[in-house]
Amino acid sequence: MKPHWPTVSVATWTALLALLAAWLLTWAPPAWAGDPAPADRATALLRAQAAVVGVQVLALEDARSSRTLGQARQGSGVVIGDDGLVLTIGYLVLEADRVQLQLDDGRTVPARVLGVDVATGFGLVQALAPLRLEPVPLARSGTLANDAALMVVSGGEDGAASLAQLASRRAFSGYWEYHLDQALFTVPARRDHSGAGLFNDQGELLGIGSLLVADALGNGDEAATAGTGRRSGNMFVPVDLLSPILAELRSAGTTQASQRAWLGIHCVETAGGLRVLRVNDDSPADVAGLMPGDRILGIDGQPVRALVSLWKALWAGGAPEREVQLQIQRDDGPQTLKVYSVDRMKTLQRAAGI
Repeated sequence: MKPHWPTVSVATWTALLALLAAWLLTWAPPAWAGDPAPADRATALLRAQAAVVGVQVLALEDARSSRTLGQARQGSGVVIGDDGLVLTIGYLVLEADRVQLQLDDGRTVPARVLGVDVATGFGLVQALAPLRLEPVPLARSGTLANDAALMVVSGGEDGAASLAQLASRRAFSGYWEYHLDQALFTVPARRDHSGAGLFNDQGELLGIGSLLVADALGNGDEAATAGTGRRSGNMFVPVDLLSPILAELRSAGTTQASQRAWLGIHCVETAGGLRVLRVNDDSPADVAGLMPGDRILGIDGQPVRALVSLWKALWAGGAPEREVQLQIQRDDGPQTLKVYSVDRMKTLQRAAGI
């Protein structure tokens, strides 16, 4: 049966053909041996573009996440299932009350959150009416070359498609108690990255957009390189991480890996070690008396100087809800604070009926 795509404007066709032409010009002729014809590539790219939808979210009135993310949020998502299953970035739909999907043909379709995995950063959304969009196949990023030409697509009224290049593939530690052993970094930077789709030249989904980063090449840490002229770009969560958790995330709304200790702090790496940037109100760290400007020297007696060491020690140290000892340095000298961590998932609200 012929796939059903929404009506495509002349501008969209022109943009996609320009992307395809740019791809053809970047690759040497031998690389095309055995590859699909350009017309097939154009069809695959069009399918990918059509599968990216806008995601509009209104969080619950008293959602804790609204303090940093705002109550009204918008970004993108990618259709990955025939039943209207949409993959997006988790922070968009965290503690969501209402979700709507914006389609290229002008339709707005209501949706509900199926699950959020704070370990990977993925969010799953289910359309509540037929999308009539062909889902995209998932790719594996392991075979990508570092200079591979890719396509980034965002959805919604201001959605756009552009050519991108894989700048690096490496571990990423976020300041907000988050770590990936491998993430994808692309250039040039796109500001409409939240939930955007990263595709290869076959129109297969490689990753979901998460962040704007100061150093996409990986030549230094984010705190030290901001504003120094290094090339900015975007971080994408690779879809390789989805397959092992998809069934669990759909059925349970979360994953076992997401049920882990949380302190409620934002930290950055500096030349002097780990410094606390922010302490969430009413979080375990706030109750324990941790303050912005404190330097974290260790956790449970284990010295830490990098975010990855701090977060992994926190998550691997025992049950999600337990006593954690933080060794810190403050102006008046070293101290040890007792922090009673909580299960991260228990701090997040869900709309009634979800």
